[in-house]
Amino acid sequence: MLKHKRHPPPSLRWVPSTCFIILALICNPVVASQVKHVCWARAGQFSPLKCAFELFDSTFFNDTTMLDIVEGVKELNIPIIRANRKLVASVNGGLSDPSCLVFNSGWGKEAAQNVTKRFNYPSLSGIRKPRSEQDIAFMSILELGELIKTKQITSQELTRIFLKRLKRYNPVLEAVVTYTEELAYKQAKEADNLLAQGVYLGPLHGLPYGLKDIIAVPHYRTTWGSKSFKHQVFNIEAWVYKRLKSAGAVLVAKLVSGSLAYDDIWFGGRTRNPWNIEEFSTGSSAGPAASTSAGMVPFAIGSETAGSVTYPAARCGVTALRPTFGTTGRTGVMSISESLDKLGPFCRSATDCAILLDAIRGKDPDDLSSRDIPFDDPFSVDITKLTVGYLDDAEMEVVHVLASKGVNMIPFKLNYTVESVQGILNFTMDVDMLAHFDEWQRSGKDDDYEAQEQWPTELRRARVVPAVDYVQAQRARGKLIREVRESFTVDAFIGNATDWERVCLGNLVGMPVIVVPTGFKNISQPHPSYSRRRTTITTGIYAPPERDHIALALAMAFQSVSDHHKQRPPIDDLGPNDIISSPSSVTK
Repeated sequence: MLKHKRHPPPSLRWVPSTCFIILALICNPVVASQVKHVCWARAGQFSPLKCAFELFDSTFFNDTTMLDIVEGVKELNIPIIRANRKLVASVNGGLSDPSCLVFNSGWGKEAAQNVTKRFNYPSLSGIRKPRSEQDIAFMSILELGELIKTKQITSQELTRIFLKRLKRYNPVLEAVVTYTEELAYKQAKEADNLLAQGVYLGPLHGLPYGLKDIIAVPHYRTTWGSKSFKHQVFNIEAWVYKRLKSAGAVLVAKLVSGSLAYDDIWFGGRTRNPWNIEEFSTGSSAGPAASTSAGMVPFAIGSETAGSVTYPAARCGVTALRPTFGTTGRTGVMSISESLDKLGPFCRSATDCAILLDAIRGKDPDDLSSRDIPFDDPFSVDITKLTVGYLDDAEMEVVHVLASKGVNMIPFKLNYTVESVQGILNFTMDVDMLAHFDEWQRSGKDDDYEAQEQWPTELRRARVVPAVDYVQAQRARGKLIREVRESFTVDAFIGNATDWERVCLGNLVGMPVIVVPTGFKNISQPHPSYSRRRTTITTGIYAPPERDHIALALAMAFQSVSDHHKQRPPIDDLGPNDIISSPSSVTK
């Protein structure tokens, strides 16, 4: 086919190609000087840097910021681009290594399907209401559910206990954004009325809980942890909130999300670790982790794109599940990356996590990525038929306990050749995030962000990631998925839950992991007087996608003979400059 050469209009002929400008600016001072003369001669007021950014429609950056972006691109973007190009783009035609982003030709609005059976929870009997409210606060979901079911305590009483604890400890932990007190008592009263009529909705009936504040609830702020959005209110019921409401659970608080779901810094401060309040909780699900750890809620829902479940769970010493990608619908939840974001529970135990997973899993009609995954019942898994690997950094107590229970434990290593795992995640997450916060950046609101070295820096670099190299990163991600699938020759494996390479890999391939407390050690610089503050020790139990029940079953087996997950943090053992509300000052 003969193609006619098209000449650009005279007014546009001076503009150098994007590649020429970027390479000139970054790699070759002589060429950069030539570009400078061309641009200034033809464009008058534009510097060569402005010329380059004009091609990205991004001249809203000032000159200093542009220079910072160029340096960041040279240091970080280009090595990733070159690694992915070498890995998957060295052969023309696209016959191998297709992108893992697959178009769904369905038009959405699919009817929710209930094709899977619910789990069979163990039944408890003989549970008696403790005299101490503190003892009540640290009971498991099944124990609290039994108190509700047998009418030893009402949902309204339980709601009062947890709201009081939230208000007592939040001045130190900075874990709460909004108390949903009016809604909580309304939902608790409805739960009590249903039970009086003989209607029991299950183990979550009447139980208080918290939601990470990227999850929308009508009439209450959904701040995303950012001063830019701290007054916004959505008239949206997030899908996960609707699921929990239908299970009879009672929302008592919107809990801290790090600003725009990045780390533990938010517009109101920085969330602390209940096990050592002189350090921070780390990870954007900071509020759910700290609140669950401190007995301020029995459980909470957080989210992970890259470490926001695993890191705060490990730091605060709670059991938490990052489920298979697509397990839970994300309608009404702030999005970073549609192919990475996941919602997951923070709980007292693996049993509690299994109950929460059962309540929130399923197809969300408005979330195309969500699926009705046919999980087997974790309470029915015969672990003696499993072969489980352990990595070099696995906590050996877990290995020995599972071996004693008949699990075939073997040394294991997950093999793959893709070297740019962390870079692939950064490209995917940052470019997707920028697409969701384009206007925020263009309007200069990123200048007011709580931590300038975080999203503002990353999203400015993302502005100059070429589309072709974003797609190459997805092709490299597809190759990684295939290699991990082929290397995953065991039913599950045990290893460090916060190894950054593993966090990136697990999220890129959609792999579930449950974080399990395995012990404590003394803090490196203890308080001058005797302190019970500790550093928590945890491990991760990883399973292939859609095998969350296996990881849960193994975690439950370990916790059946250990009590690390039952320990209570020393949140009343305060330092000299810490302040806490006295019980008399708390609303009852």
